Amino acid sequence: MQRVFSHSSLSAYETCPKKYQFRYVLKVPVESEGIEAFVGKRVHEVLERLYQFAARGMVPSLARVLARFRANWSEQFDAARLRIVRSELGPEDYLRTGERCLENGYRRLYPFDDETVGLEREVAFPLDAEGRYPVRGVIDRLVRARDGVLEIHDYKTGRRVPSQEELDRDRQLALYEIGVRAALREEGEVRLVWHYLLQNVVRKSQRTAEQLEALREETRSAIDRIRAETTWAARPGKLCSWCEYRALCPAFGGAAPPPEEPPPADLEPEETEQLSLW
Repeated sequence: MQRVFSHSSLSAYETCPKKYQFRYVLKVPVESEGIEAFVGKRVHEVLERLYQFAARGMVPSLARVLARFRANWSEQFDAARLRIVRSELGPEDYLRTGERCLENGYRRLYPFDDETVGLEREVAFPLDAEGRYPVRGVIDRLVRARDGVLEIHDYKTGRRVPSQEELDRDRQLALYEIGVRAALREEGEVRLVWHYLLQNVVRKSQRTAEQLEALREETRSAIDRIRAETTWAARPGKLCSWCEYRALCPAFGGAAPPPEEPPPADLEPEETEQLSLW
């Protein structure tokens, strides 16, 4: 059983207990990767490098940023292990998606002169005083805004932009806030900031102390449900086409049949599932 939990692992269980069992209990090795995850990783690593250079007063041009992205893509692209679900799209389409994400982000965020507190910063913390509910995660970027407020930034490369109502209930960044407040002894305001790079959209949200306490309780209950699980039932759904364990899943007889119809244009896995950062 998993010892330390994350938003990613909790989401995997909520999507499909069988998938969680394959990944976190049986630890079945994965020999392929979804192209969406590949794009997300390449964009994130270039953004991290960009902010590292900016911190030294060396902001590269957009052309150089895109050249680095293409070089990383070429070095790490392996057609044999990358899965593309959407048959109407090819690798070049996804390459252009990554480029558009970086172009939009570069133009919106230039000149990258706000105060970066941390890049790809890991936070690890318990949800209770006894340490029975350990959680960890990785924050894309931690920022001290010009008004003094600490901000938790998350960069998304997927197609979908959730509604403000959904983001005000978002668990991932709110858990990070709990961890950051504990690590930095932050008592002031904290803002949660999402960058939807492909659509060039930025969304923000904040939590009250009462909301964070409710999230602690909800997350502890979610962990309890996982710890009590014994059946690990499959939960077939529209995202099964992207599942790396589909060929092993009893819901499909242990073999992956071809999709009966193309997936909807706006459907794809959540990035927390794609990236599997922990």
